[in-house]
Amino acid sequence: MIKLQVGEHIGPYRVQRFLGRGGFAYVFLAEDPQGRKVALKVGDVAGGGRYVTRFVEITDERSQEWISPDETPGEAIFFRPDGVRIDFLDMHEIDALIQAEGNLLEGVRHQNMVRVRDVLDVEGRPVIVMDYVRGKTLREKIRALEGIRLNWFLAIVRALQKLGEEDVIHYHGDLKPENILVKPSGSVVLIDPAHRNSRGNLISTTPHYNPLLLRTPKADVMGIGVMLYEILTGTLPFDETPWQYAGRERGGEVERLSLSYFLSYPPPRNLNPNTPEALERITYRCLTVMDYGLAELEADLVDFLRKD
Repeated sequence: MIKLQVGEHIGPYRVQRFLGRGGFAYVFLAEDPQGRKVALKVGDVAGGGRYVTRFVEITDERSQEWISPDETPGEAIFFRPDGVRIDFLDMHEIDALIQAEGNLLEGVRHQNMVRVRDVLDVEGRPVIVMDYVRGKTLREKIRALEGIRLNWFLAIVRALQKLGEEDVIHYHGDLKPENILVKPSGSVVLIDPAHRNSRGNLISTTPHYNPLLLRTPKADVMGIGVMLYEILTGTLPFDETPWQYAGRERGGEVERLSLSYFLSYPPPRNLNPNTPEALERITYRCLTVMDYGLAELEADLVDFLRKD
């Protein structure tokens, strides 16, 4: 375990303060020798999703001692022939995922995706050095009742399409309000793509926003649909995830019936009568139409914004 304290150095970077946590990492603000701010991501058993006890202080401040409302740790999900298994990771597995994330993002050069500057080797363990993005998470924007702009989602959709076309990142896999940063300029930056291993049998994601545990671009479409629903209604469309069925390529009648029941949810206008009909239709397609992808979502968002 790498323990970082304010004022100490890790490589050429001087640690300034703790920024937050994910499911399997802590993130710190630091400065390089030229005074430029960076974010350092260090693997650790930091979260654990539903296994994390909530009998601790909940606060808007970030600390290693507790989980704040703006931190929703993902979970390690293993895919097996008989279904999925949610489990803890040991430090070797966590380090492998951190290294894989660094490798994934090192080749990315896009204004809407956080940029990785370097991957350090510290005591035999990887530490990702990323650009520090100043701004608020979409979760903070939602909680503060600040205006939410649909063109943020349009920018995300277009960025994901571009990255997929360039064969860099085929899907983010963990789209949620905590992983979308809105800069003071109004532009958006995605952080923390889902951890994945080279064998394709492990992903770290947040099931409430990727309820079918997908490892395709449809995971991102569903994530956007869940966020739109949450913004419109103040609640999530799905309370539970069908763990025993999600992630399977094929299933029998029981699986199909279970998923049909699971994908039922109150229409947004039942909870918020002011929901525009066209936006409710977009949300429905994101959540339930499996061949409704990023291109279709982009076209519908453009059409809605043009008419609005």
